[in-house]
Amino acid sequence: MKTKRTIAVLGVIFVFAASPVLGEAELTIQRTFKTSDVPLDAAVSADGRRLFVLSSGGRLMVYGTNGRLEEILHVGEKVDQIKSGPRGDILFLISSQKKTVQMATLDFVRPINTAGSPSMGPPDAPVVIAVFTDFQ
Repeated sequence: MKTKRTIAVLGVIFVFAASPVLGEAELTIQRTFKTSDVPLDAAVSADGRRLFVLSSGGRLMVYGTNGRLEEILHVGEKVDQIKSGPRGDILFLISSQKKTVQMATLDFVRPINTAGSPSMGPPDAPVVIAVFTDFQ
């Protein structure tokens, strides 16, 4: 009697263990980025504000959250993988051919339009210091 019960329990366990449990998953395409080159790898910045797409020819395309191409940087033709670092401005450039990992920092420089603002010194100076006194 004990043997029959053991076989029955083992049979039930075998049936449940052998049957895969399928869940439900949904895939929704949020945005499609059309590139001019063949994409090799992609990474999202840690802060979620940028998408980096590595393409053939060693080009790194930087897209903003609005899907607009912000910048194209040349990282070298041997780079074949990219990984986002712990902050939004660090990117790891990986080359399996050269057996290297480069840690790069990204600085995004945005021009400030100072036309029509009061200024001192020559208008074509290489450095402009802007002081916003009305916010102090």
